[in-house]
Amino acid sequence: SPPAPTPNPLLTSLHIKGTPLTTTAFHPTDSRIFLSARRRYFHVWNLQTGQVEKVTRVYGQQHEQRSMERFKLSPDGKYMALQGSSRKGGGVINILSASTLQWIAQARVESRGGIADFAWWRDGKGLCIAGKSGEVTEWSIAEQRTVARWQDEGAVGTTTLALGGHHEFVKSSIGTDRWISIGSSSGIVNIYDRREWLASPAPAGKTIDQPVPIAPKPTKTLDHLTTPTSHLTFSPDGQIMAMASKWKRDAMRLVHLPSCTVFKNWPTSSTPLGRITGVAFCGGEIVGGDVHSVLAVANEQGKIKLWEIR
Repeated sequence: SPPAPTPNPLLTSLHIKGTPLTTTAFHPTDSRIFLSARRRYFHVWNLQTGQVEKVTRVYGQQHEQRSMERFKLSPDGKYMALQGSSRKGGGVINILSASTLQWIAQARVESRGGIADFAWWRDGKGLCIAGKSGEVTEWSIAEQRTVARWQDEGAVGTTTLALGGHHEFVKSSIGTDRWISIGSSSGIVNIYDRREWLASPAPAGKTIDQPVPIAPKPTKTLDHLTTPTSHLTFSPDGQIMAMASKWKRDAMRLVHLPSCTVFKNWPTSSTPLGRITGVAFCGGEIVGGDVHSVLAVANEQGKIKLWEIR
């Protein structure tokens, strides 16, 4: 009998010698893949043409961009944000055009220990940048400036940050994401409702120049993780947030929004997660009247397990 067809035939592959890849991302609107490592260069692989372009310098910023290992593409596909080399008094994010790969702007933040994490607003018009000391900078690409700075409550060694959900405020200077969650080295995760900031007339420390309270109160503080938070991610519809720590086996919880309550029925003590190295949601499409989303969890053993969420 003929051999059974491979369920996932290999389309194509690329080997970049001497470059242990740290960040890889599909461009959201075209057929390119961006690849980077702890090197002074990154590569862009065009799947349609097969061409591979090597970008070796960010003009004028070489001394602050000694490594290209951490980048994020904007959701609208227009920009590439590259985390610069850490500085004692803060850090920098260099913004490149995702089409020409030329330098456009730089977001500079003051924070002891440098930048912990950063995320694009869902409309692609700016970034949230979290410093390791818990200061969060809201940076607008349209205005090329910081539009707000605020302090995460009780921050001890900030590690991760994620944006999720959606709000309908037309005149928002801080994007259209409803939720922001911030994780720390103690495992504590704070969730804030950005819609409340925009709706309330004038909370303490809020002005026209500062559309966010300087020291906002978290909507919820979650203490379910006991080791540093390594992963925070929201489902596409903004109704579930996953939080995990790679430092302890099976350390993951799912949080329901907007109630900010942790699901008690899953994962259970017998769910075989292992040491988690990656968490991602996909989907949200309607199948036979039910909304189906898929949660993928990767672990140190090299396995990716998928769960369907109904």
